[in-house]
Amino acid sequence: MNKNIEVLLVEDSAEDAELTIDSLREGGLVNEIKWVKDGQEALDTLFGKEEDSIEKPMVILLDLKLPKISGFEVLEKIRSNEAFKDTPVIILSSSKEYIDINRAYDLGVNSYIVKPVNFENFTESIKQIGVYWVALNRHS
Repeated sequence: MNKNIEVLLVEDSAEDAELTIDSLREGGLVNEIKWVKDGQEALDTLFGKEEDSIEKPMVILLDLKLPKISGFEVLEKIRSNEAFKDTPVIILSSSKEYIDINRAYDLGVNSYIVKPVNFENFTESIKQIGVYWVALNRHS
């Protein structure tokens, strides 16, 4: 059975995921969020290999350093699939490395955001992501 999801959050850290979900909900813009904990689960969710596969999400928030399959590999699969190639993908990573940033853009990411270490800054960044990508950005 397919579910309509506004945000697919791909994050292996429970703490970061909880903070992200809480921040999006505080902004009042996101009703349906699906959290998956690794790259394989993200691909299974998007491409229908599990019972609760979802419709095309409005936006995908993707960590790079994931168990099983990396965020880069997930991004490659998303961009190579006709159904998801135009879905906005936002990297949320602790990596500030230019090689990671450049690779993400080469693979077609829409935005690359370095996770702020400070709690308030992290919360505010996530709220702004929600406002822009869910409320303001227009989708096809």
